[in-house]
Amino acid sequence: MNFQSIGNLPRLLLEAKLRPVAGQRFQPTGFADLGAAEYRLPSGVAMLLVESAQSVANRLEKTCLDGDGPGLDPALTGLPFVMAELDGIDTTTSSLVEAHRIASPYILLDKKFRATIVEEMGYDPKRPLDWKKIYATLFRYDPNSLVHGVFLSLLEGGRVRAPRAVTGFIEASNVAKVLSGGVKNSAVDPTGKTQVVPEKGEKTENGVYSNVPYSRVEYVAEEIRAYFNVDLGLIRGYRLGDEATKLLIALSLLKIRRFLDSSLRLRTACDLEIQGEVQAKAPSDFVLPQEGELLAAVQAGIRACSGMFANPAVTVVRIKVKVNDK
Repeated sequence: MNFQSIGNLPRLLLEAKLRPVAGQRFQPTGFADLGAAEYRLPSGVAMLLVESAQSVANRLEKTCLDGDGPGLDPALTGLPFVMAELDGIDTTTSSLVEAHRIASPYILLDKKFRATIVEEMGYDPKRPLDWKKIYATLFRYDPNSLVHGVFLSLLEGGRVRAPRAVTGFIEASNVAKVLSGGVKNSAVDPTGKTQVVPEKGEKTENGVYSNVPYSRVEYVAEEIRAYFNVDLGLIRGYRLGDEATKLLIALSLLKIRRFLDSSLRLRTACDLEIQGEVQAKAPSDFVLPQEGELLAAVQAGIRACSGMFANPAVTVVRIKVKVNDK
């Protein structure tokens, strides 16, 4: 990959035009108590948030997993992350799949690991922070936390945080609602008077035995676009050196390329595909490399930065958990 093409620019802005793979209708993301996020531009154009920044971040993270995780894509072996073995429920998770990444309670509440990173960060809640040490420590154990952002709220004082270096979202413009519906039919008894007799200590569910009509809201749009912002200034500001900076940039772009090249079935009724090529808005002459070139750049970066990584690259913590039965 030619890193010279982005020079010392503060950010890299990419856009991709999308369309439904069949027909024109699609289902946007929904929010509790809000439903779909509809809004209007000052010009009056009706807009719709198809996929939020939070959701796209999750999808970008998944592009580098081994299947659904919690392990890493074997092609990226050597990239550090933290694996947590949960003693008590026989489950394994990792900083690659946890909502708060390396700041997950399943990781940061391990006393030994927490003490290690506190020492390596030189962290003292009552003294000024040494951000160079902090970023170097996060890079050592989990570079993905620097790509997607992290807030170590469980450290005393809650002062260590890093914003997202990569932000993405999908918007639709000039949208209109498509109202439809259906019914769940009961072949046994459409009135719902016939119900399963519950076992002792159980209860029956009402309202699930009869015919149940429902409404459905989908949308059509003049245009659907995915937007990505790679904060190059933030990544350089970590002051980790040229090789680490290149690795974080290449990793960010690999995630974007893999996301756009994957099956963009975001929901049952939201199956999209990319239309044309990815466009660069800043700098306008930048061309997003194909996956093979980006993967090679990431693999080269992993080799070049191996001395900065934890050894072994996968840090394993074991923490006791329990299930609170009420």
